[in-house]
Amino acid sequence: MSIDSPYPELKKTHTMAHTGRPWKDFKPPPSGPVWSVITAGSVYWMLVAAIDLGIFDNLAPNSFKSSTEIADDLGLSAEYLEHLLDCMVTLDFLDQVNGRYSLTETAERYLCKDGAASMASLVRVSPGPLENWMNLAETIRAGKVKNPIETNIAGIYGPLVTATFPTQHRVATRLGFLLGWQRKSSLHVLDLGAGCAPWSIALMEQAEGSTATINDFPDIIPLAEAMIQKKGLFQRSIFRAGNFHDIEIEKGIYDIVFLGHICRTEGETLTQNLIERAANALKPGGQIIVADYYADNEKKLNAFGVHMGMTMLANTVNGSTVTFEQMYGYLAEQNFERVRVLEPIGYNMVFVGSKSS
Repeated sequence: MSIDSPYPELKKTHTMAHTGRPWKDFKPPPSGPVWSVITAGSVYWMLVAAIDLGIFDNLAPNSFKSSTEIADDLGLSAEYLEHLLDCMVTLDFLDQVNGRYSLTETAERYLCKDGAASMASLVRVSPGPLENWMNLAETIRAGKVKNPIETNIAGIYGPLVTATFPTQHRVATRLGFLLGWQRKSSLHVLDLGAGCAPWSIALMEQAEGSTATINDFPDIIPLAEAMIQKKGLFQRSIFRAGNFHDIEIEKGIYDIVFLGHICRTEGETLTQNLIERAANALKPGGQIIVADYYADNEKKLNAFGVHMGMTMLANTVNGSTVTFEQMYGYLAEQNFERVRVLEPIGYNMVFVGSKSS
């Protein structure tokens, strides 16, 4: 009879050279990976609480505060707060030295509301409705989402596109530096599924005299208009409300077409159709720019991209994982040339291809 070790991760005496399958017979695998998944949901809600309570915004860069000082500032229980602060330390969002806490560079950049690429508003809305995750088994059983987010454009997409603006504007700005937008002028761009238009705004800020045609659902266009107005670019923008699969798109007049984080919501066939529409809209030599969170081709090495695909499956009508190989194939089908992949900031991958002359 085999004996199950109480601490299998510490038992290293058996190897494949022995008879049988020693890691199963004598050295069971550790339970750590299972616990990591069990606690993942708890960790997420810890971060949501820290943002909602204003903990990161209370800590100025390069300053240190005790839990009591932070609690006094924010009107919180110091005893309970200290537990949450310690959890943020284990996640590398805070540092702690002699009982005093400070921001890490990650938190300063992404979790403070005025961070350079703030994700503070995105954290709560990015996973989609909690109900959809609780019903994931039923979604997979039925092959469709009971309450896809497309049924509530204003209530779900509205907060989402607003929350994603800071990070995506930063991605687009850095991409512009890489592609030399500041050395160009009078570009005419089409931004499909633009949200609050971070891509068009970044380009118009860099390329003098450029104009943008900005598209999204009728409930989202007012958010784009407000952001464009705030940036002082309203006179250089045209707004076109409607589904990007159905709206009229002029042929052969655009220098750039942006598809910013929309393909993973569309599935294979609709994505191919969308890229074909973008190709038809471009001038010869014009560029398509497709930003997304891609999975590796085998869907087993880049967990972030694979899990993002599951987020789409759990929350949208057609969404799924998009691999690098798939996207390259879609672009090759439309004869895009000089296709390359850039990473302006971490996890944000961008395909850039040129339409053949």
